[in-house]
Amino acid sequence: MALGKDYANQHCSIARALEVVGERWTLLVVRDAFYGVRRYNDFLVHLGAPRAVLAARLQSLVDVGVLDKRRYQEAPPRDEYVLTERGIRLWPVLRALGLWGREALPGTLPMRSFHHVACGTELAPAGDCPACGLAVPPADIEMRPGAGLDPDPADPVSRALLKPRRLLVPLELPPSESRRV
Repeated sequence: MALGKDYANQHCSIARALEVVGERWTLLVVRDAFYGVRRYNDFLVHLGAPRAVLAARLQSLVDVGVLDKRRYQEAPPRDEYVLTERGIRLWPVLRALGLWGREALPGTLPMRSFHHVACGTELAPAGDCPACGLAVPPADIEMRPGAGLDPDPADPVSRALLKPRRLLVPLELPPSESRRV
């Protein structure tokens, strides 16, 4: 029997959420948006998703209000994708899924660690700062490379993400790095 495209017979908030973020590539697009990726070509080179799939995922995330599509250049027309407040509320889901993957799947090295910008302390599993006792919003989190990252990645987005950086800050590639794919 073929797998349906929705969960019409499931009366559950998890099923409804999966209709938005449950397709392959979708949570990785959202993850990259937290990392500061905003441009189509940057998503494309970093994720390696097929063009049609990426375009469909970006559009579906715009349609449900997780991303906002903003024009940053008129000639030729170019848009970027920015997380909305609804999208930012997905941070605890991504954080929990990443921690689960690191802890539950043998041989998984930490790819990144997340720290409170104000004091530099690594966040606790629930996303709070053990030193300050505060729940830390994504805008106040610094992402640092972990032992599991390739120290010499092929694509310019992965190279840029090797440096510590705040979440949600737009990723700016050096001029020498081509955005064309």
